[in-house]
Amino acid sequence: MRPTVLLAMGPDIADRLLGETQRTRLERLARTDSRLVAHELAAPGPRIAAALAGAEVLLTCWGAPPLTAEVLAAAPRLRAVVHAAGSVKEHVTEACWERGIAVSSAAAANALPVAEYTLAAILFANKRVLHAAHHYRTLRGPHDWLRALDGAGNHGRTVGIVGASRIGRRVIELLRPFALRVLLYDPYVDEAEAERMGVRRVPLAELCAGSDVVSVHAPEVPATRHLIGARELALMPDGATLVNTSRGSLVDEAALIAELSGGRLAAVLDVTEPELPAADSPLYVLPNVLLTPHIAGSLGNELHRMADHALDELERYGKGLPFADPVRREGLGHSA
Repeated sequence: MRPTVLLAMGPDIADRLLGETQRTRLERLARTDSRLVAHELAAPGPRIAAALAGAEVLLTCWGAPPLTAEVLAAAPRLRAVVHAAGSVKEHVTEACWERGIAVSSAAAANALPVAEYTLAAILFANKRVLHAAHHYRTLRGPHDWLRALDGAGNHGRTVGIVGASRIGRRVIELLRPFALRVLLYDPYVDEAEAERMGVRRVPLAELCAGSDVVSVHAPEVPATRHLIGARELALMPDGATLVNTSRGSLVDEAALIAELSGGRLAAVLDVTEPELPAADSPLYVLPNVLLTPHIAGSLGNELHRMADHALDELERYGKGLPFADPVRREGLGHSA
């Protein structure tokens, strides 16, 4: 069966998501106009309205419009949403669950580049690369680097993973070849599961106090706001590094800036709160901070991997098979 599919996502996203290989496969798997993309569904133009009325599946990505009850009323044949990105919380509404619409996400595909970024951040942090690069740029001359970096290195270091999410678990997998000790804080993981992952499950305070690098991978939910606060930061050893590739709200930024400004800690931050720091934020200029503009997730050719994942799910749907990576309503309370 070739389901009728409408693309719904932000402007310019479809052209980045779909290379020619993905576009050809999409048109083989589904009845669709792959060049017709809905950016707005609440008050669509005639072509989008007609496509929405006939759509059985929405293929969504970043910037997808919310699927409100009014939108769903205009889509009587809609049975599934295949999201070619991670979180569906911005567009899959309660009305979707009440209608029984099946939802799939490419969160597993998007987890890979985030985990790779995190691995690089951890290894560079323990090697004190940011510190060395800053001082090398400042000194521009001979220096006793062996003495200056006497405490650096990855051998035998301890990494604390906050949250056994898809990304957190992938980071744990990527850390296995290295001579590192891994601690885990996650209230949903028991001792047996932690043992299977090859990590030691500990309370958050113990993780912060015992880790050379603390890497945050918990979901953004009310219970995790400022999960890493002044108390947790104060517990981290002198010279430790905080890595955040999750969401800015999980870290008390004012408390973090206070620690960073004193030089006691370092940080690798791909996310902040707000998403774009104020122009006068110290995070831009502190020498012990690596600040990047939310690039750890899929970008460039990595978007094609998310598209491939979504097309795999669309193919399963067309064959009458369940999604390999379904999103379930009950799981949204503790997921990204």
